[in-house]
Amino acid sequence: MTSTESKADAQRRIANRLKRARGQLNAVIDAVESGADCRTVVTQLSAVSSALDKAGFAVISTAMRECLAEPDEPQTTDASGRLSVDELEKLFLTLS
Repeated sequence: MTSTESKADAQRRIANRLKRARGQLNAVIDAVESGADCRTVVTQLSAVSSALDKAGFAVISTAMRECLAEPDEPQTTDASGRLSVDELEKLFLTLS
């Protein structure tokens, strides 16, 4: 498998996670608008939060693999959007 194929596969998986989160968020909105009980709303909201966290970690994980695959490259953000290790760490910590 080429790196382009693996990157495309990772992007597809991340997009699918985000689409699931969007569906779950729509369910939360519907529950609130219909006056659903607190337990239902909070449970669905927790699912949205978890889905978004997983998508964020997948994005960072993909970026880490790309940076580690070619460790001899400069450790700065370039025109291709590659991130330095410090930037990756900062992004990772924003999710925790």
